Amino acid sequence: MSPVSFPTMGSPSELRYGKDPLLDAWLLHFMSENHIEYSIDPLRNASPEQMRFMAALGPDEIYVPCSDMMLGHLLEKHQEPSLMDAYSKVWRDVLELIENHCPGEYEKMMILSLCDHKYRQAVNAPVLIPSRLLKRLTSIVLAQAGQDDPHRERKRLLNRRASQFMETQAMNVALNTCPGMAVNCATIRDMRFELDMLEISRLLCLSVWKPIWESDHFAPQPREIESELLNCGPFDVLRRALDPGRPKSMKILYMPDTAGGLLFDILVVRVLLRMGHRVILALKDGFFFDCPTVWDSDDDPVLAQALAGSRLLGDSRAGKNALLQALKETPFLVISDGSRERLNLYKTSVTFARAWKESDLVIAKGELNHRRIMLTRTKFTRDVICVHHGADGLLHVDLKPKPSGLRTFTEPEITAKAEAIIARMRAEKAAGKTIVFYSAIVGSIPHETETAIKVVTTFVKQLRARLTGTHIINPAEHFEEGMDADDLMFMWEKVQRSGLIGVWRFQSSSDIEQAFEMMGRSVPPVWTGKDATFSTGCTKEMHIALDVQRSHPEMQIIGPDPEKFFRRREYGVGKFIDAAIAAR
Repeated sequence: MSPVSFPTMGSPSELRYGKDPLLDAWLLHFMSENHIEYSIDPLRNASPEQMRFMAALGPDEIYVPCSDMMLGHLLEKHQEPSLMDAYSKVWRDVLELIENHCPGEYEKMMILSLCDHKYRQAVNAPVLIPSRLLKRLTSIVLAQAGQDDPHRERKRLLNRRASQFMETQAMNVALNTCPGMAVNCATIRDMRFELDMLEISRLLCLSVWKPIWESDHFAPQPREIESELLNCGPFDVLRRALDPGRPKSMKILYMPDTAGGLLFDILVVRVLLRMGHRVILALKDGFFFDCPTVWDSDDDPVLAQALAGSRLLGDSRAGKNALLQALKETPFLVISDGSRERLNLYKTSVTFARAWKESDLVIAKGELNHRRIMLTRTKFTRDVICVHHGADGLLHVDLKPKPSGLRTFTEPEITAKAEAIIARMRAEKAAGKTIVFYSAIVGSIPHETETAIKVVTTFVKQLRARLTGTHIINPAEHFEEGMDADDLMFMWEKVQRSGLIGVWRFQSSSDIEQAFEMMGRSVPPVWTGKDATFSTGCTKEMHIALDVQRSHPEMQIIGPDPEKFFRRREYGVGKFIDAAIAAR
């Protein structure tokens, strides 16, 4: 058999499945070698549905966690100089880690040799993204050396130095000196916004001035601080994003860069809170050199004090309701992004993905985030602002807007839809009608959503004809393009907990059989024996129904026995297709 040749690629933008079998094979090889292929390792990677919470991907399009330039080098399958430089940087970081944090000479030599084998294998056949190689090698070092965070003490030192600078007169002058010229504003509200923006810009400038936390007793002269602040680029992008003329306050996902600078980032968050916004601060889940983790505040009193008043949401799989409720209760949330590496959406937690989806704006700090977000063809589902210190020594603030045609539903929009349904229910009940809610399979059978909608619509139509004096709610009639399972469950739970439902009917197998008979069709094998217990969404609704019945005992529940529902897990993240029944 002749060797298989690789198809010629013009640019990374051409990478998508379904164009060429050889390309598909290479993409699967590339994704699996980098351990980011969901179909091969679904427990350690975000599902396609979860990815679409964050990345605006077209049909068969893939997301790759690296810059387009790096992807181009990997596509060439040659030892490009810039690719080799990136691998060399990885090796230097790993060598420093081994040298400074391995306990004994024997262990040090063993770990070094093991990492050397892995490193040479990667360099000889370049397919690994350098950041994924770094993650692999650091995982080996941590596991073999018995370390969980070798930089814990260093991060405490960086935060302590930053805190000491914040307490100086120089910091007070830099942050609080009134602007030298009159602020151009027509109202006190405008003036307040201008002053808030001035404070944010100064804090962001200081947040990337590394000598503050990398030097002991850093004591710059006022003129030196003033010069540094002047090196900050224009903040027009951020100004437009935070425009006080917006109809509502925003939910902002904030991703900091490193310890030390984190303390200034927290002050930026405080200003955003004062402006009326709600902020989710996303930290790393474990060791990634100087990047802060959600665990750092446990043994860092400086950081713990800086985060006072915030709430750590520890659930890595928080649902939409839980996340939004936590934000309502505490406007400053701290979450883990679920990873121990550079921003890699495949490795992020469900909570992080939902935080991204529910946010109106994402602010990402640092050069690494800038490369991952700005230097790639991938579009994202939310406006992203990257703040980083450029090679020219200036602070840059860049925007990557979400696609103009992207349809998303905000919490107020979904709530408004729920309230409209509730208002109709209230009016019908006042007219003497019994409110019936019909829970049925809609997206639980793969590739059968269209059929499921016909089944439930057909059955409800004849149910309405038979049950006079009722108002029957068919959820399938309220579906809108762009709403995912999270949006629908969030909307329907508000309706279901309104206390207006008199009868809650769950789809039975006989309902399905009658519907197919009315449609003039025999029951397909994939539908045989199915009922609401097959649906994870209906299972969640049964939990809600039983909870509502406790406070409204007059409500009747009709359908399969509730016990039969509770064999299923949580519904799939962002899916209409259910999570599978757990193996016993």
